[in-house]
Amino acid sequence: MKTKICNLSLFILILLGGAIGCRKDPYEGVQSNEKSIENFTMGEGFTQIGAAVVDRELGTVKVKVLVENNTDFSKVKPIVQQSYRAQVSPQSGQEVNFLTDDYKLTYTVTAETGEAREWQVEIEPFEESILGTYDMQDLVLYGGTGPEYGGGGVLSLTSKPWIWPAAEGPQVELDNVITFTLTAVTATGKTTGKFIHDPGPDGTFANFTYILDPRTDVNHFYRKLPKGEGTWERDYTTDVLTLIAADGSRVSCSFVGSGTEALGNNLSKTIQNHAFVFALNGTDDWGAIYSDYDKFVKKPRRYWIEVKKRS
Repeated sequence: MKTKICNLSLFILILLGGAIGCRKDPYEGVQSNEKSIENFTMGEGFTQIGAAVVDRELGTVKVKVLVENNTDFSKVKPIVQQSYRAQVSPQSGQEVNFLTDDYKLTYTVTAETGEAREWQVEIEPFEESILGTYDMQDLVLYGGTGPEYGGGGVLSLTSKPWIWPAAEGPQVELDNVITFTLTAVTATGKTTGKFIHDPGPDGTFANFTYILDPRTDVNHFYRKLPKGEGTWERDYTTDVLTLIAADGSRVSCSFVGSGTEALGNNLSKTIQNHAFVFALNGTDDWGAIYSDYDKFVKKPRRYWIEVKKRS
């Protein structure tokens, strides 16, 4: 009985296999009309930042590429992924020259039906602006309770030398040097690298302690650039630069160029060259309004470390 059941099962399987094997391909004889570029990546020797942006409606492809000292856009061998059964010209892997005034090149994708569409591929050269060596220029604070009542102010930390330690006040930072180098670009387009924050010829980092009554350690507000060596990450989608100290502690800021920032209540801050900008979270103290203690210790709001890049 078991033998008969096994033979019957085998016979059914053979019938099913035959039926499946004879099933007609539903796409047999149907020609594809698809003529798109699906993906585009730079070939060997290039650092692409993020995925290519493909706009099927406009027929454009934009690729952001890191520019380094040896970057040569005249000899590029891109990897092009086109629609199923379509052909692309220039072919994937074929050397092309993007070294034009606008870094653009036309690709043609021809569908299986013979219909063709032109695609404009554009390289967007990207340069990491933070790389290089910078000299410290100034440390500037916006602080104060009730700026709408005149309690706010924009002040250089070095403009009040009597509130800091004489030998370790903010002025000792002004000979500091900070250098940024690039190590990698992540798949999501973040740039990463290393930094070295040197104390300069005086060999001294500032001790941000308010020495008047009440004496208060405010290094948590103003020691934003980590001492010595560390690493950094920059996310251009959020405009956030993260500095990571040797002990793993992290601080976030933005890195900006020259310009004037309006702060409200008739206050503003003008940056001459570049600055690291930090948001500070002090606490309102209406009993200390208008005082240096209020601005520097209780209610610091925003902090600029101004630097100048060496040529």
